[in-house]
Amino acid sequence: MTELLNQAEVDALLAAVENNVVASPKAEQTKNNIFSRLRTEADLAQVEIRNYDFKRPERVSKDQIRALESLHEAFSRNFGALLSGFLRTITEVKVATIEQLTFSEFTHSLPNPTSFNLLNADPLDGVMCLEISPLIIYPIIDRLLGGSNADLFIPQRPLTAIELRLVQKILDRATASLAEAWASVSPIKFSLQSTESNPQLVQIVPPNEVVVVVGFEVKMGGRAGTMSLCIPYNVIEPVIDTLSNQTWAAYKRNRSDRQLRQRVAHHLDTAKLTVTAILADTTMTLNDLRNLQVGDVILTDKPASAPLTLMIGSKRKYIGHLGQFKGNRAFIVKRPISPKDRV
Repeated sequence: MTELLNQAEVDALLAAVENNVVASPKAEQTKNNIFSRLRTEADLAQVEIRNYDFKRPERVSKDQIRALESLHEAFSRNFGALLSGFLRTITEVKVATIEQLTFSEFTHSLPNPTSFNLLNADPLDGVMCLEISPLIIYPIIDRLLGGSNADLFIPQRPLTAIELRLVQKILDRATASLAEAWASVSPIKFSLQSTESNPQLVQIVPPNEVVVVVGFEVKMGGRAGTMSLCIPYNVIEPVIDTLSNQTWAAYKRNRSDRQLRQRVAHHLDTAKLTVTAILADTTMTLNDLRNLQVGDVILTDKPASAPLTLMIGSKRKYIGHLGQFKGNRAFIVKRPISPKDRV
C-alpha cells in the first residue's frame, strides 16, 4: 500500500516546484537538447530562449508602437498648450510609457475611484478609454474654481455632478487634440460617451483582449499626476496597417512642409516691398558731388531708349521701360532678368 503524504509535505513539494528546486533527472538530461538541421551544437549553445506568454500576444509590431508614440507625442504637446491657455498656468503633458496589456491588467492597475471616461471614435467600431488620475484631476478642478492648490486634500470619492461638468471641459479639449493628432492616420471624430468612477465596472472588451495603453505624465504647478489612454486592438485594427514608422515619418514630413509653405505664403501676401527702378549708373568725384546744385545735369553713358532694371528690395528682378500712366510715372515690365543680362 502506497504511503500518503500529509498536508505539510504536500505544501513543501509545491513550494519546491514553484522555486524550480525539484527537477527530474530526465528533465535535466533533455533540458538543452534542441535539434536543428541548420545549426551545429556550438551554435545551439548561444541560442537565446525567451519565455512567451500566450495570454499576452504582441499583436502590434514595434514599428506600429513607435508610430503610436510619435502620434501621441503630438497629441500631448497640443493638449498641454490647450490646458495652459484654459487654466491660465503652465501645464506640461508628455508621453511617459506605451505598452501592450490585456484589458484586465489595465483596469486592475487603475485606482478606485478615478475619472474613467469612454470615448467614441467614429467611424471606428468600439470605444477607447481615457483615465485621468485623481492626483491631477482634483488640482485642475480646484484651479478652475479659483483655488491655489497649496494645501489641497485629494478626496477618495467619486466626482460630483459639478465636478463632472468641469472635467467635461477638459475632455472636450482632449478629444479635439486627439482628433487633430489622429487626422494623419484617418479622420476620426472623438466624443465623450460616458464617465465612470470604478474601472472594474467597465467591460468594453473581453478581459483577455489586447489593448495598447499610452501613459502620460501631467504637471501643473507643483502638482503632478498620470493620464492613461487605452486603445483596444479591435478598434484600431482597420487602420493598423498605416501605423508604420516609415509611413508616419513620411506623412509628418510632407504635412509639415505643406503647412510651412502655406503659412509662409499667407504672410508674404501682406508683406510690403520697396520697388526701385535704376535709371543709370555713373561715377563722379567727391568735389563734383559737393558742388551739385538744383538744375545741374548729370551725364551718363546710357541711352535714353535703353531698358532699365527694376529692383525688388535689393535684388534685380525685372527689365522694362519707364513711362507714364494716367499722369503718374510708371514702369512696364518686359521680362524677368537673367544672369546673362548686363543692364
